[in-house]
Amino acid sequence: MTASSSVSSAPAATAQQIPVRRRPRWGARLLQRPAAVVGILIFVALAGMVLAAPWLTDLDPMKVNPSSILTAPNAEALMGSDNLGRDVWTRFLYGGRISLIVGLSAALLGAVIGVVCGALAGYYGGRLDAFFSWVAEVLLAFPGILLAMVVVSVLGAGISNTIIAVGIALIPSFLRMARGSVLSARQEVYVEAARVVGATNGRILFRHILPNISRPLLTLLTLGVGGAILEGAALSFLGLGAQPPSPEWGAMLNAGQSFMRVGWWIGLFPGLGIFLIVLSVNLIGDGLSDLQ
Repeated sequence: MTASSSVSSAPAATAQQIPVRRRPRWGARLLQRPAAVVGILIFVALAGMVLAAPWLTDLDPMKVNPSSILTAPNAEALMGSDNLGRDVWTRFLYGGRISLIVGLSAALLGAVIGVVCGALAGYYGGRLDAFFSWVAEVLLAFPGILLAMVVVSVLGAGISNTIIAVGIALIPSFLRMARGSVLSARQEVYVEAARVVGATNGRILFRHILPNISRPLLTLLTLGVGGAILEGAALSFLGLGAQPPSPEWGAMLNAGQSFMRVGWWIGLFPGLGIFLIVLSVNLIGDGLSDLQ
């Protein structure tokens, strides 16, 4: 064995002894951010409460009880009762279900339509890109809540139409985000490699590009849930969303504004619920954006 061969084997042995430090996955890195952890805890607590509503209360959220009108919070009625004697705690739990359903469903609707249209526009370009860009500009010309109000006015009031209206209002932001991300990603080396091996455009777009641009879209989806909950509550507050006697946080807030002097608790707790749920998803979204 020569001296040169022993010298050349030394770096290899040293390299084998150096441990490879893998970067933590994004979930682990997210949990390292205190604000994001607080958001996750708040969201899980509220979501767990509203999902467990049948086990946390045995009262009917729409049952009127004239003998308990405007009862202040106490040991038996944790959040008191409203102007019709209905238990606010029960209505808070079941109303949270509606608010979460509206927020999550509307955000998913806007994300699916916006991402698909934006991805097609960014990948194929040409007239398709010009058309979808024009649609996004038209929708962005209206404030989100105003656009949702117009759609609800056309479709009619109700929870289903509220989801559609808020989802349409969220489409432009997802469309523009997906379009810009695909425009950048289609020039990457892995896309060229997929073309060389004969992958179809659909496979390249949905199996290669979209998974690689999912992180910013997930962040936008998280923030979109908070915006959707706010817009859904605003529509219900204006009488265009959930209709009485359905327990929904925005509608409960509207009902409580007339009794702020004698029944402050009627509007306080649903307003606090809206604040906490939107705060939690925004904290989570901020944590995800920091991982980019």
